[in-house]
Amino acid sequence: MRVAIAGAGKVGRSIARELIGFGHEVLLIDRDAELARPGAVQGAQMLQADACELAALEEADLAQCQVMVAATGDDKVNLVVSLLAKTEFGVPRVVARVNHPKNEWMFNESWGVDVAVSTPRMLSALVEEAVSVGDLVRLFTFRQGQADLVEITLSSGSPAAGRRVGSMNWPPDTALAAIVRGPRVIAPSADDSLEIGDELVFVCAPEQEPVLQSMLSDHVHTPDRGEGP
Repeated sequence: MRVAIAGAGKVGRSIARELIGFGHEVLLIDRDAELARPGAVQGAQMLQADACELAALEEADLAQCQVMVAATGDDKVNLVVSLLAKTEFGVPRVVARVNHPKNEWMFNESWGVDVAVSTPRMLSALVEEAVSVGDLVRLFTFRQGQADLVEITLSSGSPAAGRRVGSMNWPPDTALAAIVRGPRVIAPSADDSLEIGDELVFVCAPEQEPVLQSMLSDHVHTPDRGEGP
């Protein structure tokens, strides 16, 4: 997969290294000559250019990329890059970094964004996950709210503890993606059992979260989705 990343700062370089490690072809774009110097990230192509300019994105051959990541420290730049990538070059998947939570409401399909990543929201989710056994925790939102990545840790009082995956009647538009058990990540099959302390990771429609919560927890708690300004 070919991935273009706008912004070769710490965030962009970190993403690039991860993707290269998974065998993907990565192009980093930055107007700063030092950040975009050849060899700044081993295995990545580098382009010194302004990613907000059409000519730069044409030079990057963006139409041949499957993913565009707008990872600069400027929300305005990330929005412009996302819009150009989607509307001018038809990039199938656009991921954008949200630097300031107050701007998160703008990072949607109107600006060409498929997935918006807000570091404060992710950190708060991780904190909530660390202290909330038996509560449904929203980790990530896909496609402007059409689906969420959620996690719940089975408590000792969970009605699902001890049952097989295949015996669970999951709500519509809900899929169990993984079972995390200690150091193991299990791709769930119908015969796998659900044990106390398991971290269950689901992709589900937002309206199914309360149903999922009631199935798996010994108490009902609906996570706060939060609202933009």
